[in-house]
Amino acid sequence: MTLSGARLFPLALAAGLALLTLWLEQVVRREGVVHPSLRRHDPDFVVERLALTRYGPDGRVEAVLSAARMVHYPDDDSTELVAPRMVQTKPDEPRLTASASRATLSHDGEEIFLHGDVRLVREDAGGGGRTEMRTEFLHVVHAKSLVRTDRDIVIADERRRLTARGMSYYNDSGTLVLYERVRGEFAPPRAARTAP
Repeated sequence: MTLSGARLFPLALAAGLALLTLWLEQVVRREGVVHPSLRRHDPDFVVERLALTRYGPDGRVEAVLSAARMVHYPDDDSTELVAPRMVQTKPDEPRLTASASRATLSHDGEEIFLHGDVRLVREDAGGGGRTEMRTEFLHVVHAKSLVRTDRDIVIADERRRLTARGMSYYNDSGTLVLYERVRGEFAPPRAARTAP
């Protein structure tokens, strides 16, 4: 049986295409080509005037998160907030209100990273006063009732002003830890007025 050029051509063409396919597959794997939609940092959805409410097991409100805008990016599954405001109202804990210029959320929504002109206000139960904290970055861990920063912070109330670099505050126990360059100014207690 003799093979003519007309019979060999389709076989040679199929073999050439198979080799070309193998070569292209190797090139693609070597370069780690990613789909173009995953390379771009474009949002897949945007929400204007967001308000989220978290409820505890007993049905009471534990936290409310609001923002002027929320943007989600599918390439890294990140969520960014513009002008966020969070109010934590867990039972038996002082009320916390945090606001900032912007924020990012963890994937599970349990952690918030506040950036730019961050302000945290802690209101004592029963109207006993309020304490304000100001910094440029604050990490809020909802499940642990924890707020912390590694940046400069100013903490002030009616009678004292503290400055430090780095802080952890546990709202459930009222424990405040200041880490570096701690300074404090304390006003003397107000003298009780006596009747003439």
